[in-house]
Parts: sequence; C-alpha cells; structure tokens
Amino acid sequence: MTMIVGHVSALARFPVKSMAGEALSLAELDWQGVEGDRQYAFVRAQNGTRFPWLTAREVPGMVLHRARFSDPAAPKTSAITVEAPDGGIRALHDPGLHAHMAEAAREPVSLIQVARGVYDSMPVSLQTSAGHRALEAAHGGRIDPRRFRINVTIESELLPEQWQGLRLAFGDPSEDGAIVQCADPIQRCVLITIDPDTGAKDPTILRTVAQRFGACYGLYSAPARPGLIRVGDPVRILA
Repeated sequence: MTMIVGHVSALARFPVKSMAGEALSLAELDWQGVEGDRQYAFVRAQNGTRFPWLTAREVPGMVLHRARFSDPAAPKTSAITVEAPDGGIRALHDPGLHAHMAEAAREPVSLIQVARGVYDSMPVSLQTSAGHRALEAAHGGRIDPRRFRINVTIESELLPEQWQGLRLAFGDPSEDGAIVQCADPIQRCVLITIDPDTGAKDPTILRTVAQRFGACYGLYSAPARPGLIRVGDPVRILA
C-alpha cells in the first residue's frame, strides 16, 4: 500500500561542484545519484586533506559561474560549458578558466572528474515546499531556494524530516519511476549565506538555520532503485 505525499515541483543537478547548476524537467537516477550531478570538481592541488575540493567556501564567486552540459540528455559523454558572470562562455577544460579559478583561490588548482559524483555525504538531496516555507517564516522574509542546491523539490504539506527512514517512489513505481531511501537531515554550512545572483554573503540565513532548525535544511537520500524522476510526478511513501 502506498500514499501520495506530494508532487515533484523542481529538479536540478550541478555538473561542477559549487558552481551554479541547471534546472531539469526529467532526471535519471542511477545508483550513484542524479546522472551528471557533481561530475566534476576543482581541487586545491596542494591540499592533502580529506576535503581537497575548491568550493564557494574559498571562492564565493564560483556560485556565479553556470555549468551546463552541451548535450543535457547524455551527461556521461557530453562536454560542459561554463558561463561566467560577465556572460562569457568557456569550455570547462579551458586553461583560461582554470587560471581564473587559481587566481581567485590564490593557490594552484586542478580539475577532476568522478563518475560517481563528488558529494560531501549522500547523493540525493530533497526538500518540500512546507520545509522551505517554515524556514522563510522563521527568518521573516523570502529566501532564494537556490542557495541550498537541492536536487528534488516536492510540493507537499509535510516536512521532509517526517520521511526519515522511509522509501519514496516517484511516478509509477511499477514502471520506470525511481525510488529513494530517505536518510538524515542535511547539515548546512557557510555556502547557504552566498547569494546565487550576486555572491554577497548574508550570515543571518545560516544563523536562522542553526538556531531554529538545528543547522539542518532538507533531507539526504540514496537511490534504492534506479529510474526516472519527472517534474509533476506524484511522490509516494512505500509501505
């Protein structure tokens, strides 16, 4: 027995870690996550820690660079272009782009591709409209949801925390719909303070999330069955 708890209202993937992503109408979920999500990352070449990635923590302006697959339907083989804030477009592998990132980081950088995706924790992030409204109400104003880099947004009157430990099915689970296993709330950091349009920081947003929501926003999940997720899909809790 299943129960519909909402409908998919938005999908997104982020071809390059910490850069702006691309909205999708259909996402293919494989065992490693959304196809094409966090496939590339810039690395701080002289950093030997367990977290060598160059992110918007070090270079806030990374969120202003929009990465796109040239062939959105074939992320495994497609080239990627990056649109800079000034409107200039370069290939991801352009040495000029790498030099720009190194200059902004003030240290050598390199680019790597990881087929399974470069995730801080689990591969699929979920949020509901009710969850985002709760944050805006607590904060006392509108907050752009793009700050949180969510993969799957669900129009629902339920908070995502209510689904911890449960499985969610998208579309028709008897056909090609994906299934995810819901896990833990997503711990948030300074990245959510960065405005996705200007790069300016607003520390009050992180303060609200920390003080009112235990520093969490959204819910991590992992693929339980590969398949498709479409905008408009019903979302069901599986018994």
